[in-house]
Amino acid sequence: MISTPVEYERAQSELRDLQERLAQLQRDHPMGEKGFTKAGIRKLIARLNEELAIFEGSEEARSSPSS
Repeated sequence: MISTPVEYERAQSELRDLQERLAQLQRDHPMGEKGFTKAGIRKLIARLNEELAIFEGSEEARSSPSS
């Protein structure tokens, strides 16, 4: 669970990396290939998006001067 602005920034960076990895897999492997890998990356992206949303809605995010 994300609880500090530093963790938030780290999660955003990880999210960008995962999105780039997914895009690369989609370019390199047509439909039906590497399906489990793509699904796993999508699940990680979804989890990070949920955690980022929770943090953004938290009191700490509202009181933080950054972001």
